[in-house]
Amino acid sequence: MWLYEKKLEYPVKIKNPNPALAKVIISQLGGPDGELGAATRYLQQRYSMPSSKVKGILTDVGTEEFAP
Repeated sequence: MWLYEKKLEYPVKIKNPNPALAKVIISQLGGPDGELGAATRYLQQRYSMPSSKVKGILTDVGTEEFAP
């Protein structure tokens, strides 16, 4: 069992929000409900997990999203 703490790795302060750029970045990741977006989120989250077992699970799930 593991504890998930929803926090950023480092503080983020956005001085000038740019919704147009945010839209482009999101579309590049496959959109909020796309398969590429889901796979990317799983693979990005693995780097902030404290346990290597959890990292392995997120890697397996993320790479499975790429499978046809």
